[in-house]
Order: sequence, then structure tokens, then C-alpha cells
Amino acid sequence: MPGPNRRTLLAAAAGALAAPAAMAQQGWPARPIRLINPWTPGGPADAIARPLSQKLTEALGQPVVMENRPGANGTIGMTAVARSAPDGYTLFFSHVGPVAISPNFSPNMQYDVLRDFAPITQLVSGAIVLVVRPDVPAGSVAELIALARARPGEISYGSVGPASTTHLAGEMLAMMGGVQMLHVPYQGSAPVVTDLLGGRLHFAFINLAGVLPQIEAGSVRALAVSTARRMSRVPDLPTVAETLPGFEVNSWYGMMAPAGTPAAIIDRVHRESVAALRAPELAAQLRNQGLDIEGSSPEEYGRKIRDDLRRWGELARATGIRVG
Repeated sequence: MPGPNRRTLLAAAAGALAAPAAMAQQGWPARPIRLINPWTPGGPADAIARPLSQKLTEALGQPVVMENRPGANGTIGMTAVARSAPDGYTLFFSHVGPVAISPNFSPNMQYDVLRDFAPITQLVSGAIVLVVRPDVPAGSVAELIALARARPGEISYGSVGPASTTHLAGEMLAMMGGVQMLHVPYQGSAPVVTDLLGGRLHFAFINLAGVLPQIEAGSVRALAVSTARRMSRVPDLPTVAETLPGFEVNSWYGMMAPAGTPAAIIDRVHRESVAALRAPELAAQLRNQGLDIEGSSPEEYGRKIRDDLRRWGELARATGIRVG
């Protein structure tokens, strides 16, 4: 009686290797899951990640424990996830900063975004809004650019720090508008708003939720949002891209996992995350913060990451900006 041929033996070996993984997926989750948040407790990211982790806890039947790992513009937390086992018990609350910006502006990164991570979903889009102080004679993006062209290097804008979205939005505006502007970095958005109100800055790009009270009070004048499409919270406010086609600075948040995490787990986290976003109370909370819900597929989110890596890479090469 002939023995098993080589193909049969290989198939048996493959089946033996796949069996433990399949069993692990069927029993997942069997213990608490870590959700790594690369930002400080109490910040804007927490306001999204914390209620999301609670919804996932309810849906998955195991605690989804948020762990803040801040530092180095989010790259410390992302590095920790890259080095974690791809077993579904470590997830990453991702953000455009460490995912697409830092790899282009910071040397010696400890991870490769496309090699070391599996995209799950883009949760939300977040706009930063271009605001000017009331006495600045510009009622639109085009008028602000014309003002900067007439006064090269004199029109100043504040940011929350070098290579932040608020800084790079100003650099992109200057580059695409063909003008020179003065960048003034700060540590956080509060002093930016203070100096804008005090007349020491001409304009700034600021997180929409963080400057909405001043816009509504008339303390600052909003000209445009930075996202590719208008935001539901301020639907009458145009985008910068309506004046400068191709302009986009989207301060998005999403979910990722270490590369190699089983597809069945990725799909489950995707489904439950999207369901959580659609829950009326969380959806309303996010929109009140100036965020638009996305809930994209893993494939769509992967394309968004690649597009943003390319866009920020082009800006890095054009400006020569490096941080760290």
C-alpha cells in the first residue's frame, strides 16, 4: 500500500499549524484587551477612545482597557503596539500624527507603518479650522493669501508645536498659496488662542471643538475648515480646498492592530467599532466635538493611510522640515 505523497504531507502540516490559530480566533476574546492610546489622559483623544472602549467591552464580553502611552508625538505608544503579539489582545487607537506625519518628518522611526500594522477602520474625521482675529482685513482664504502676498513674512500664525497638524496646515497654506508667513510655535492650543485674542497673532489653525466658543462669540472669525469636505458641525463654513484644490489636513482617529493579527479578529473589531460609532448617544457626542463619523473598511482605511503618507511626504520634501 503506497504511503502518503508529498502534497498530502504538506497539507497535513499546514492544517496542523493552522488549527491552533483557528481555535484561538474562535475563542477570542478570552481575556481583557488593551487599547493603546498614544496621547495624555484627559485630552481630545480620550473623549473618543474612552466611550469607544466601553462600547467594545459591552459588545465583546471582555474588558477593553484603555492604556495611555503618551510621548514623542504619539510614536512611543505606536512603537509599543508594533512590538506586541498579533493575537488580538493589543489594539491601537491610531491618529494621523504618529501614523502618517511623524514617519515623514522625524528620522529614525522605530516602526514601519505599512509593514508593522494592520488597519481596522478610520473612526472619525477631525477638522482644524482657520481663524483670524477680528481686525485682520481678510474675510476669506483668498483674501488672507492676498494679504500675505502684500506683506511677505509679516503675517503670523500660531501652532501647538513644530510638525503638528496646526503647524503643517500653515505650511501647506503658504506653499500652495505661494506666500511667506511667520510661524510661531506654542505648547498647546490655549496660549495660541490667548495670543490670537490678544492681537499678537494674525491667524491660526485650531481644533474645531477647541475654538468653537470663540467663533460663536465673535472673538475670532472663522474662514475655512481643513478637511477635504465640509464638516457637519459647521456646514456653512467652506473648506480651504474650495480655494486651494487638493488642500487637506484631516486630524483623523482610527483603529489598528499589529501586522499579522488574524483577519477574523480584524473583521470583528471593525464590525463592533462601526456599530459603536452608530450608537445615537456616542454619535451625538462625537458630532458635538466637531467630528464626522467615518467607519471605513480596513481596505479603505489602508488607502487613506497610504494617501496621507504620500501627501505628508511631499510637504516634508518641499519644506525640509525635520523634528527630533
